[in-house]
Amino acid sequence: METILSSLESFFTNYASTLDLHRLLSWLKYTPEAPLLFSSSLFLLLFFIFFSIYRGLKHCHRLRILFVSLFSIYFYYKSGGWYFLLLIFMVTSDFLIGKIIAQESCKKLKRRWLTLSLCIDLSLLGFFKYFNFIGNALSNLVAWVGVMLGNGDFSTIEWQEVSIILPVGISFFTFQSISYVVDIYRGDVKPLPRWIDYLFYISFFPQLVAGPIVRAKDFIPQIARTPRLTRGDFGRGLVLVMVGLFKKVVISDYISVNFVDRVFDAPTLYSGIENLLASYGYTLQIYCDFSGYSDMAIGIALFLGFRFKKNFDVPFNSATITEFWRRWHISLSSWLRDYLYIPLGGNRKGKVRTYLNLLITMLLGGLWHGAAWQFILWGAMHGVALALHKAYLTLFPRAKVSGKKMKPLWRIVGIFLTFHFVVFAFVFFRANSMDTAWSLLQQIGLHFHPEIFPQFITGYSGVFSLLLLGYLLHFLPSSIRRGAGRAVVRAPYLVQLLLFIVLLFFIVQIKSADVQPFIYFQF
Repeated sequence: METILSSLESFFTNYASTLDLHRLLSWLKYTPEAPLLFSSSLFLLLFFIFFSIYRGLKHCHRLRILFVSLFSIYFYYKSGGWYFLLLIFMVTSDFLIGKIIAQESCKKLKRRWLTLSLCIDLSLLGFFKYFNFIGNALSNLVAWVGVMLGNGDFSTIEWQEVSIILPVGISFFTFQSISYVVDIYRGDVKPLPRWIDYLFYISFFPQLVAGPIVRAKDFIPQIARTPRLTRGDFGRGLVLVMVGLFKKVVISDYISVNFVDRVFDAPTLYSGIENLLASYGYTLQIYCDFSGYSDMAIGIALFLGFRFKKNFDVPFNSATITEFWRRWHISLSSWLRDYLYIPLGGNRKGKVRTYLNLLITMLLGGLWHGAAWQFILWGAMHGVALALHKAYLTLFPRAKVSGKKMKPLWRIVGIFLTFHFVVFAFVFFRANSMDTAWSLLQQIGLHFHPEIFPQFITGYSGVFSLLLLGYLLHFLPSSIRRGAGRAVVRAPYLVQLLLFIVLLFFIVQIKSADVQPFIYFQF
């Protein structure tokens, strides 16, 4: 492994030396049209340069922490511009408040400091993400009241939207920072002694802009450890990065640019079966896009000696909606459970309150994804589905068995129903407006035209092949997936390197000309 890493470092160092000054200066400039993505060639080059320095600082704890923190801030700047100052402000605020809470003996004062932290964090999140949405909703409410009261002056009120650019990844690092302060308040973690350590934790670049949301109690103990990269860790990290790249660039980006986006932009121009296939396509697209990012983040962190928990666990294999949320975006669903659902009362205050808590949690989970009624409806649908499933388990306790204990036929039926409910809900999640969502569903219901399916296969052969391949790989038995992963991990370094090069070559051939940011950058 040392030989391969040294060779790669030498290659990229020689490549970098041939770059002109203009190219080097462009690396320091934020370009909104070209954010720094894991799937970009620039990141690949920068990471090898970064990694060669990182390895040299392996035994210099303070310098290593400082170096990674500076690179993380640079990474965020290249992705989100000057909003890195907002990140630093939030880090400073919560670091200081966290130390005060830990030192304070009065519980009432602790609670006040916690409230201050929550107000600061949620106010920043609310302003950048929901200011225009709330303003528009209030103006519509005032206009509606005016109509009801017969006052024409109020009915003409319209909200003039303020131009606000959403900071990349603000929802992720805000939730991560909130969990740190709350955990200190609860006594679950001790505050970090140095500001730079907290900056390191919040800004750690593999998970900074699109998660997973890493808990302080899982990450902080790893900061002081000397990073180790074993052969197994290298192999597992490489597998995760390759799988993530394949999901993102080969499957997600291709079906998005060449089919899904076209249909969702104008659903009435396509038949019902094409709209249905676009719905299946978007479900696969968002899974491959987001889980692909998570895979790469976990793999890159593993290269650096840090271990993150799994964020996706083949979610479309879920036989119930409750199981789906144990497998989909695990870091967010567990965050909502621990910091929202349980504080609301969880299932400890009666059945009706439990159902209400589920609905509130998922409504806010939907709103977390974006300031639009489609996201709220998506969250409400999942909240109602979770409440109905819990009510069903109350009426039929014997149905509580899950996983392998479930009868095969019932599990197959459950997977089919759960998957199609998820697809249906994602229609509203993806649509640009409620009208677009209803148009798409009307096309499926009223203008299906299954006879054109052979034409779709012919006209969209690449899209259809990748749709089929994506779902086939997802529904493969877990033993086959694990076996393939172990085979790559155990393969000689030269074979691993060749596999990576082949994948990069394939990506270059298939990737679109335009940059395709990760979907969750907007959240």
